[in-house]
Amino acid sequence: MAVQPWGEQEFGAARPPVPGPPAMPYPAMPYPAMPPTAPPQVAMPQSAMRAATADRERTVDVLKAAFAEGRLSAAEYGERFEAASAAQTYGQLARLVADLPAGPMVAPQMTVAQAGPVMVPVPPTFLAPPPQRRTNAVAVTSLVLGLLCVPTGGLLGVPAVIAGHIGRRQAAERNEEGDGMAVTGIVFGWLSIAFWVTIMMTLAVFG
Repeated sequence: MAVQPWGEQEFGAARPPVPGPPAMPYPAMPYPAMPPTAPPQVAMPQSAMRAATADRERTVDVLKAAFAEGRLSAAEYGERFEAASAAQTYGQLARLVADLPAGPMVAPQMTVAQAGPVMVPVPPTFLAPPPQRRTNAVAVTSLVLGLLCVPTGGLLGVPAVIAGHIGRRQAAERNEEGDGMAVTGIVFGWLSIAFWVTIMMTLAVFG
């Protein structure tokens, strides 16, 4: 290879490689940690809740009512009665009375995240019956006095009328039973009073 006096190579001659800067290694970049995977949402059907002995007894009551009304045959009633006695969950009880007027409706499914604290609503069939209203004692007394007017010849007519009016007022104020009893006592009392008034007037006129 010919070299020019000024140190340059001829045209077309290969040039030696020029060394470049040394390669610098790139620092390792930390990757962000992946968030933990959320637990799978498991369906919790409320029909899978365990039933109590009282729940089974109320279901049997519904079956008895349906059998008495003619909605179930004797064979169907016996089969469902045995199934209700052996049922362990609300769902098993609900299937036995689902086609009856008093049968419960199974609540929709919820997930663990939606449910939060487990609050299981009680089906209507398994609720305790509402408390009955009390009977007014004064109204009962009026009825007894009115009925005793017959064997006593009407001597208890006035007390029966007074007790009847008091009993009706108390029953209305306290939301109690007994209005019909009080009315019966009042009717017997006034009939007795009318009987004695008629006798006295007859004696006064023809005596």
